[in-house]
Amino acid sequence: MLDFKPVEYSQTTLTELMIPSYSNFGGKIHGGIILSLMDKVAYVCAAKHSDGYCITASIDVVDFLAPVEVGELVSLMASVNYVGNTSMIIGIRVVSENLRTHVIKHTNTSYFTMVAIGDDNKPKQVPGLILKSEDDVRRFAQGLNRKNLKTEYKKNEASLRESYNNESCLVTLKNERCKVALTSG
Repeated sequence: MLDFKPVEYSQTTLTELMIPSYSNFGGKIHGGIILSLMDKVAYVCAAKHSDGYCITASIDVVDFLAPVEVGELVSLMASVNYVGNTSMIIGIRVVSENLRTHVIKHTNTSYFTMVAIGDDNKPKQVPGLILKSEDDVRRFAQGLNRKNLKTEYKKNEASLRESYNNESCLVTLKNERCKVALTSG
């Protein structure tokens, strides 16, 4: 295993034709199909960078920006944006192309956190990342920020669970679009 690898070493593009069996009840490509393809391209990108098996630890955000139609060619571009000790944040950009009109649209963006797994089934260290462009540096810094925000969010969620108080929740919900109908029991 190399100590450091450049971003382009593991960049991966997966392209697939969207067929009728991938469509949902509305006639568009089902979001689950897109998510499955995103997971696949994230895995390949992470496995190339880490030289081995990886698991999906989390999916931070999946933005569905435009629908994908049957017959379009979908390309998913994945890149290692950030590396920690055993984890990697993989940025994924999805575009679709109408093969008749040649219109290309950006349909999805997402960030997958992948963890490298060793032969002992425990997380293993991944190579560092060589940043060669301003985009590489920006994406790494954004990945670090994403990781830090996620850690802070988890701390806040734990604190809220520990300090749960029904009265304070009811005050918080007062101006929301819900009706509280608690029953005793």
